[in-house]
Amino acid sequence: MQALVTGAAGFIGSTLSERLVAEGATVVGVDNLSDYYSTATKRDNLAQIDSDRFSFVHADLNEIDLEPLVAEADVVFHIAGQPGVRGSWGEGFSEYVSANISATQRLLEATSRTDSRPKFVYASSSSIYGDAEAYPTHELTLPRPRSPYGVTKLAGEQLCRLYAATSGLSTVSLRFFTVYGPRQRPDMAFTRFLTAALTGTQIDVYGTGEQVRDFTYVDDIVDAVSRAATVDVAPGSVYNVSGGGSHSVNEVLDIIEELTGRELNVRRQGSAAGDVARTSAETTAIRRDFSWTPRTDLRAGLQSQLEWVRGVLARA
Repeated sequence: MQALVTGAAGFIGSTLSERLVAEGATVVGVDNLSDYYSTATKRDNLAQIDSDRFSFVHADLNEIDLEPLVAEADVVFHIAGQPGVRGSWGEGFSEYVSANISATQRLLEATSRTDSRPKFVYASSSSIYGDAEAYPTHELTLPRPRSPYGVTKLAGEQLCRLYAATSGLSTVSLRFFTVYGPRQRPDMAFTRFLTAALTGTQIDVYGTGEQVRDFTYVDDIVDAVSRAATVDVAPGSVYNVSGGGSHSVNEVLDIIEELTGRELNVRRQGSAAGDVARTSAETTAIRRDFSWTPRTDLRAGLQSQLEWVRGVLARA
């Protein structure tokens, strides 16, 4: 298999690329190495993909000629995007429109014009649901995003459906539920919590900590994404991908205290704009159609991420 992976230097994209080359695929990774967080961290992620079957293109999806890259691929894994709910408000929204909507449209357009017409796998988000009407939330639930970020990810899904319907592209959108694990971005909660636990610094927690999330280990996410390349499903399909267990932020903090043997220094802050009280995914469809099931529970996943954070701090 020849694969194009966008966002290949990031948390999920680098983990996916490493898995694909380990399974024998030839991978071209594209990333603009934005300064949303340290580019050195992203280059470290790329350095872990030690294979002559991986090549890297440093480019912006809104500027590069995409057709030559897409034409060589059997599957396009579109993982790239501007992340983060809090930064998507106000003047920051234009960057989200560019990275999450315009870039997705350009990539779909290029894919639709190639003779090879590779499969297109899009990384969406549980943020499209907002405060869902029911839990666990299934894929036919009315999307009600509560952040501009969620709006842009939903727009990307709609573009995938549009190109599936009008151009016959084989697109699959995967709604990720709170991904964690080694290489998680430094601004994300688990990396912040674990780093603070090991260094004895303060942990800022937004809201009461009783917010409930379906946390999903990165290897389980990557397994679902990889399977999406080969499963035979209807063009424009959408699937939830979640770890299968709902836990509060306070439960996570308790587990981190147990794993590190250290009392945490927690400061409570007001709720963040766009935050939701709960996420919980219905995953019957992906378990059936992908023969997929999550394998990593929260404690084991946190232990793995803890060891990664220890390594990062040791190298700093």
